[in-house]
Amino acid sequence: MASVQCVSGTIYAAEEGSWKGKLTTEAESALQSLALSWADVIDANQLEIVPLTGGMTNEIFRCSWKTREDKKPRKVLLRIYGADSANVFFDREYEIRAFESISRLGHGPRLLASFPNGRIEEFLNARTLSATDLKNPEISAKIAAKLWEFHHLDIPGPREPKLWMRLRCWLRKALDLCHDNEVAEFQLDCMEEEINNLEMMLIEDQRLGFCHNDLQYANLMFDEDDQSLTLIDYDCSSYDYVAFDIANHFCEMAGNYHSDQPHILDYNKYPDFEERQRFVKKYLNSSSEMTKEEEVEQLLQYIEKYTLVCHVHWALWSLISGHVNNIDFDFVDYARQRFQQYHLLKALTLKDESPYSSSEMNWDWDYTIDFENNKDLSQSNANMHYECQIIEW
Repeated sequence: MASVQCVSGTIYAAEEGSWKGKLTTEAESALQSLALSWADVIDANQLEIVPLTGGMTNEIFRCSWKTREDKKPRKVLLRIYGADSANVFFDREYEIRAFESISRLGHGPRLLASFPNGRIEEFLNARTLSATDLKNPEISAKIAAKLWEFHHLDIPGPREPKLWMRLRCWLRKALDLCHDNEVAEFQLDCMEEEINNLEMMLIEDQRLGFCHNDLQYANLMFDEDDQSLTLIDYDCSSYDYVAFDIANHFCEMAGNYHSDQPHILDYNKYPDFEERQRFVKKYLNSSSEMTKEEEVEQLLQYIEKYTLVCHVHWALWSLISGHVNNIDFDFVDYARQRFQQYHLLKALTLKDESPYSSSEMNWDWDYTIDFENNKDLSQSNANMHYECQIIEW
């Protein structure tokens, strides 16, 4: 999903002093111990703390100490874990172990210290990507290559895919939390069968890797000096289907979570066939082995099918979030849009008319709602998906 104006990785200034009371004794002790380990820090007790984000699950701060001889200040990133309600979506202990492993392998910020309710990370002198950056061919190629590396990281732990288990778990949670009118509107009582059918449709796909599972622009940091790219925020990461991870990245191009209405999606920005093909070729060519055209075509086909799964995945996430998060974001309408796209694309996919499948079909996407130019969504057009009965597989 997305940063929703305040997700990890996107930097915002906040009111001075708003961090007070957030730091536990363990956090303060870890910061002091780290500063004392640096000989150039003038005073380990004199640090500047600036809140960077409000975060959906974590609170993040930039901490800095002045150094001797007018050198650049020492900077770190302090992450305070969120409330237990955030653990509905992921296993905190697994996320911590994964971060430590990724850090040791040199594919993310270095882990500098940890304590019971948070950790201290290397501060990256890089910028968060923007929504428009994802359409830049050069940056997109870097993302493809970096994603290949990420998928091939050797992270300790279970290697079985978690996608289908996660979907069923979230469905149960959504049914538990949602009001009757939401259950009826989004046909949640029918969603178990939908998930079963999606799994059967994709049962042959066995290309697994360590997936990020939330590769939106705010989770990508770009260093302008050395042109390097870093994936950050591994809350959703797990061993899973790489085609799902790529499909999710493509879907995220429809979002701009720092607009006036961050929940509005514009699927006219979804990458066209040539863009998707170029990304997949760069991804596969990152291997030392020669890539065959059949491999490119097969992965593209799986990505197309996993697009359906992505819509269900984040629709369920959004329905649950509306009941456990207090941030200013229209979770229900976001879920409505994702379910809408699911039903529209499912109908076309089953008729072999998917707009994603060929460069020759030249779809203009007129059948989707123009969310960008129709931000005052009406109940009738926003709910096109539930005005029709669920299409039989």
